[in-house]
Amino acid sequence: MKFLLLYFTFLFLGSKPGMSHAQAANEELLEWNSSKRLTWADYKGNVDRNSDAAASTTTYLAIEYHIKNSKFTYSIQSRFSKTRSWGLYKTAYILSHEQGHFDIAEVFARKLHKKMSEYKFNSKTYQKDLKKIYDKILEEKEETQNAYDGETRHSINKTKQAEWLKKIEQMLKEYEDYADY
Repeated sequence: MKFLLLYFTFLFLGSKPGMSHAQAANEELLEWNSSKRLTWADYKGNVDRNSDAAASTTTYLAIEYHIKNSKFTYSIQSRFSKTRSWGLYKTAYILSHEQGHFDIAEVFARKLHKKMSEYKFNSKTYQKDLKKIYDKILEEKEETQNAYDGETRHSINKTKQAEWLKKIEQMLKEYEDYADY
């Protein structure tokens, strides 16, 4: 069985004595869930005093795939890092903007699932093929995250912020069929 786990950023989780790796991951990461919105209590990272940002949200998009008996399977995770995310000005408005970043990550998890579901497995080229798919999705995700912050001026432009939240909601609906990853 071949196994590969790709992460946008390598994530090293520290664990407390007597705590399993899964428990440590659970304390560090939140899976995206349509019924669970972020709260300021989820933001456990140290504030970056060198940043002019009001808050920072760190998300990860990961894919794990297996090949066993020529059968190709995969799973995708869209996660929020509690210890790498922080808030300086903890208002509902800023939290809504930060939730937008997590929702954008979910949009691209769904897009990744769509691309993976369309992929025709090739035993000779699958590693290169999957890396290309993953890298392309990550590039689009980062471009979208940057456009979101740029156009909203990190939520300062309230008109653009409202437009983007609607746009993100539309993107989530557009890829709703791929939410079951």
